[in-house]
Amino acid sequence: MRTAWRIIVRVISNLWRVINFIRECVLNLFLLVLILLGLGIWGLISHESATPHKVNTAQALVLNLDGVIVEQPSQDKKIGKLLGQEILGANSKLRQENALFELVDAIRDAKNDKSITGIVLDLHNFAGGDQPSLNYVGKALKEFSSAGKPIYAYGDNYTQAQYYLASYANHVYLSPLGAVDLHGMATNNLYFKSLLDKLKVSSHVFRVGTYKSAVEPFLRDDMSPAARDADTRWITQLWQGYLTTVAANRSISPQQLFPGAEAIITALKANGGNTAQYAVDSHLVDGLKTQAQVEQILTKKFGWDDQQKSFKQVSIYDYSAPAKPTEPKANIAVIVANGAIMDGPASDGNVGSETTAQQIREARLDPAIKAIILRVNSPGGSVTASEQIREELMAAKQAGKPIVVSMGGLAASGGYWISTPADYIIASPTTLTGSIGIFGVINTVENSLSSVGVHTDGVSTSPLADISMTKALPDPVTQMMQLTIENGYHNFVNLVAESRHKTPEQINEIGQGHVWTGTDAQQNGLVDALGDFDDAVNKAQALAHLKSASLKWIQQDPSWVDTLLAQMQASVSVHLSDQVKALLPAPLIEVMGKAQQQPGLFNQQNTPQNRYAWCVNCGVIN
Repeated sequence: MRTAWRIIVRVISNLWRVINFIRECVLNLFLLVLILLGLGIWGLISHESATPHKVNTAQALVLNLDGVIVEQPSQDKKIGKLLGQEILGANSKLRQENALFELVDAIRDAKNDKSITGIVLDLHNFAGGDQPSLNYVGKALKEFSSAGKPIYAYGDNYTQAQYYLASYANHVYLSPLGAVDLHGMATNNLYFKSLLDKLKVSSHVFRVGTYKSAVEPFLRDDMSPAARDADTRWITQLWQGYLTTVAANRSISPQQLFPGAEAIITALKANGGNTAQYAVDSHLVDGLKTQAQVEQILTKKFGWDDQQKSFKQVSIYDYSAPAKPTEPKANIAVIVANGAIMDGPASDGNVGSETTAQQIREARLDPAIKAIILRVNSPGGSVTASEQIREELMAAKQAGKPIVVSMGGLAASGGYWISTPADYIIASPTTLTGSIGIFGVINTVENSLSSVGVHTDGVSTSPLADISMTKALPDPVTQMMQLTIENGYHNFVNLVAESRHKTPEQINEIGQGHVWTGTDAQQNGLVDALGDFDDAVNKAQALAHLKSASLKWIQQDPSWVDTLLAQMQASVSVHLSDQVKALLPAPLIEVMGKAQQQPGLFNQQNTPQNRYAWCVNCGVIN
């Protein structure tokens, strides 16, 4: 009896220790959150109350871009920057997002600002952006330069994205040990068929469209000839667009800009492998300068600031344009659809059908709004989510408000689906659009489980109810899935045919999941004109018969609480990821990263019907 009592006491004692441990962990975690919240608020207050940057009579605006250029940031930029630097540390790996339209507005404000006499491009931390976004920033830089204000660019090395912006500068300098890394563009996708066969995973693929290559990783170990031909066409056009723009900026020919791998190697052999000298000889840069030499040039141009111990400057992140006259009441609504299209509310970096539909409804019910611009930068996603957004756009159109779609880098599959109600569609020449097709993927593991002695059995009132990833798909379910996919494609084609004033047969010929550049899309009648966001504003103004255009950006701005939580989550994820990566070989890390992008493999989407209008591969460019 005494022994039994001792065992009971020991069990209770250990249980109590576990409860105390859990309680202490929860309380400590709560305290940590409170501390981080306090630090975030303190940092924000101290940042806002800090002495504003002194405005000099002549100073440079430094575009020290950090991170990527996006259509719509998923976090509050001020708090994100504070958290990244003051809480998570200056070496935080969390990537900053720069809002495209805010950046362009700042450059245009600086053009008319008498205190700004030039721009310095400091791009060593710039991670890039899609080509239409870079081109739009470049347009603003050209306007700045045309006002008689010089632009300087300096880099230790230039990536292709960095050099694209640097080419707009009047003076491009490179470190004597640097390089301009021009190498072309490529797509690389992972194919899982052999792996799935070895794991005995059954992939049930349903699709319509010869070129709907999103499902090929489940069916093949390599790219199909049709997909290879289609991808070769659009990636070649993107590269030619890059070469044409940059070569024109540098006043050289595209052939001189990139003569090909063999010619580059021959030139490097001749000069002893000096990549910096090659850049000078090819007129990619204007000279080789050390950082100290560049600082002397900039100091001579803008003067010396004793307080900053550098040339007179203001960072793009600290720049505040002079106050403008009060603008008229907004009469054109701008709604941004940026990211994969998902059912429900918007999430970090994704388009939520409920959120976007509500934003469109807000514009429709606002009597002051006379037209709507939908800015689309999306590879697509859920069919049901895309249709919810399209229906709300149709309601706005039927209410008499013209709809203009402005396409960014991507407006494919579901991104094109939501564009169909537009009165006018404007795309960049290098926009990737089309991809009119639908697919579905259901993976089951009954054979995998069977190989290790695990089996599933049960009863159901109908074969349609007997669906489980641990069992083979019943034949009626397979038939129904294919029928719904075909119906979805039929609806997609009819929507496009009606909106573009073509027959379904004509759309089917250019559909089938085929990806087109903006240039090809215009020739095929999928878009009305080539241009940028400014052209979309002008068109909306004309369609609504407005004397002037004043924009109202309807968007869900992330709160500081959301940003704080997102940064904390990302920080934990980064640190855990680093620990895991230290134990894994680099190729496996790359495989895991790419595999997570494949819908249907890790259930990224939340569509109830398991139907995707998604161009998975058209945005993955190396």
